This record gives sequence, structure tokens and C-alpha cells, in this order.
Amino acid sequence: MLKNLIRLAGIVTAAVSFSVLAQGYPSKPVRLIVPYAPGGGTDVLARMIAQRLTEALNESVVVDNRAGVDGIVGAEIMARAAPDGYTLLIISSSHAINVALGKKLPYDTIKDFAPITQTANQQLLLVVHPSIPAKTVKEFLEYVKARPGKLNYGSSSNATALPMELFKSMTSTDIQHIPYKGSGPMLNDLLGAHVQMSMSGAVSVVPHVKAGRLRAIAIGDLKRSSFLPDVPTVAEGGVPDVVRILHVPAFSERISSLGADVVGSPPADWGRFLASEITKWAKVAKVAGFKAGD
Repeated sequence: MLKNLIRLAGIVTAAVSFSVLAQGYPSKPVRLIVPYAPGGGTDVLARMIAQRLTEALNESVVVDNRAGVDGIVGAEIMARAAPDGYTLLIISSSHAINVALGKKLPYDTIKDFAPITQTANQQLLLVVHPSIPAKTVKEFLEYVKARPGKLNYGSSSNATALPMELFKSMTSTDIQHIPYKGSGPMLNDLLGAHVQMSMSGAVSVVPHVKAGRLRAIAIGDLKRSSFLPDVPTVAEGGVPDVVRILHVPAFSERISSLGADVVGSPPADWGRFLASEITKWAKVAKVAGFKAGD
């Protein structure tokens, strides 16, 4: 079912027993690896967390962007880092989807990382260029079905492509997939109408929606968002219902304004959720025909 089309975001570190960390931790700067290029939703969230952690720990937390191969480059650096708590990694749905697609990974997605917390749920938005006249899911489906194979959707990673493929499968629509190597290039082409639509993380597209440069058709979640309350969920549109820092009011309100919901789960829950994401997206990838290297 089209259920919880969310780009997860969470913090992990190299496999380490936190009980062995010295009481004086941290005694030197902490590195927070972002396995994506600057400017995307995960990067924005990471920089906010790094700033707050720097204040809370009284030690610098430095963001290190290591983009490449749907997050694999940054994750490998994390997996090879010393398990001392001084290197952290923020991951997105791609971390689970890479396993689901059967990619040959230079690390074990579960065993080589120690979960800290799921930081936020970033809802996915189905957005279109204003040149598309549709304003509702019903109008959108009518418009697309009248033009089979003639419209394109852009994706910045498999984490945004698979949800759109699931939407296509459930609605029997024929929309061509145009993959990009990052959200920046994809958004540039979407804003320029070179592609007509995308299922994208809210943080990267909400500013354009509010400015009228893009139109939000639906939210890929079971509930409406607090930041775009007038935008219905996919289900409402007629498609079947398919740790401390995080909870500081000023921080959580800022996260909400960007287009995500603070989670702040305990490590065990975050680890279980990550494992469930691998299982879920493996099924979607099989139905959509996605394979390693797509």
C-alpha cells in the first residue's frame, strides 16, 4: 500500500559499545559525515544538529560532506572509522534501499553501524511544475493518463524514485523516470520544466511550493503535514491508503517549518525501523524492476 512514503533520517556511528566511552567524552572535535552534497534536506538537518550538538557538548561537531553512489561513499568512510564515538553518520532511506536493491556494499548495513537515534521523518511531496494544470490528485491522474509515456518525473536518488514507482504501479500510470545525481540538478530541471514532476523530500521543495514555483499535489503519508495543512494526503486524493536536542521546542519547531517531524527514538527502535525499511523497499524494488546500479 502507499503508506508512509517518508524519507527517514537518523544518526549512526561505527559499531561501538557506548559503555566504554570515557567519562570525559568528548575531548576533541566530533565529525558528522553527510553522505550527500551540500544543500539537500539531509545536509540541512545535519547542520542544524551539528550546531546544537556543538553547544550541548561544548566541543566542535564538524559536518563533512562525502557524497557519492546514493550515500555508499560516506557510509563506507563511517564503517572504516575508529569505533570511538568521534565519527557520526547521518543517513537517509537510501541506506536501507541500497540493500534492498541488492547492491554490492563494502560494509554490512546492520552489523557495521551502531544506531543512535532516528532524528526525523521527512514527508515526501508529490510536486509538479506550475505548467501542469492539475491541482488535485484526481486531476493529476486524469492529466497523466491522457498522456501515457509523454511526461517525466525527476529523482535525486533511489529513495525518491522507488516511492514514485510505487505510486505509478498503484495508479496504473506511465511516467518516464529521469534520474539525477543530486537534488540540486533535479530541482533546477524541475523548476525549468525540463521534467514535470517529482516525489521529493519536503525540506528541499517546500520553499519552492510556498514561493509558487512548484505546486504540491499530495503528501505521501497517512496524515497531513503541519507545514502545508491544505495539501491532502495521497489517500485523501483517491489512491487507496497505501534525544533531548531533537525535542528542544525551538529546534523541533524549526525542523517542522522545514518540512519534517522530529522523532528522537531510542537506539533499539531506530535499528528495528532501519531493518524494516530494508524489507519494505526490497519488495517495492522487485515490483518496479529496480536493480543494483539503477
